[in-house]
Amino acid sequence: MKPSFKKLPVTLLFLFTPFLLAAHGVSSADQEILNNGGLLSYIYVGAKHMVTGYDHLLFLVGVIFYLSGFKDIVRFITVFTIGHSITLIGATYLGIKADEHLIDAVIALSVLYKGFENLGGFEKYLKFKSPNLLLMVFIFGLIHGFGLSTRLQSFDVGSSQFLAKIFSFNVGVELGQICALIPIVFIISQWKNKKSFDSFYKATNLYLIIAGIGLFLYQMYGYYYGGH
Repeated sequence: MKPSFKKLPVTLLFLFTPFLLAAHGVSSADQEILNNGGLLSYIYVGAKHMVTGYDHLLFLVGVIFYLSGFKDIVRFITVFTIGHSITLIGATYLGIKADEHLIDAVIALSVLYKGFENLGGFEKYLKFKSPNLLLMVFIFGLIHGFGLSTRLQSFDVGSSQFLAKIFSFNVGVELGQICALIPIVFIISQWKNKKSFDSFYKATNLYLIIAGIGLFLYQMYGYYYGGH
């Protein structure tokens, strides 16, 4: 019996939802690591946050689907990295904050946006060409970085070596991003040679839309009823 790719998005959603909703929290264990460690502890927590940062990774999955070669992947991921580094470092250093539920809701919309764009939603339903992808990746990178900054500011960082701690956390985010992207790029690139890729492509991007909507509603619920 052949697997049903049409059922894949729903199956994945129910399978991973409990993990996804819990993965983004600021844990007391991480705070303890930061309290007892030096700059390396900030690199570790930054990498851990990115690897478990499901919304960031879902967006990058959508971006990689659209790209055809390794040079394109490096170019777009570099632009995304520059974007989120600007706001992560800048907003944290200046103490600029936003409600974590609201910023995560916007990040959820970026996941929805990428899935919708990959499935030709702009041309098919809105009857106009999708915006320049490189520019949108940069803009969403700025938004994702602000979300990362909001998470970092939830920790008690202290005043000692403040800027060095921010940079260390950002380095950790980049390392975590690389570690997470290697298997993602490998899976997608290998699947492109298979006959089932078209079904895989449609199912995964449909899942991005479902996940984006679900995560947006979850974050808005948290904003209105979570006691912010």
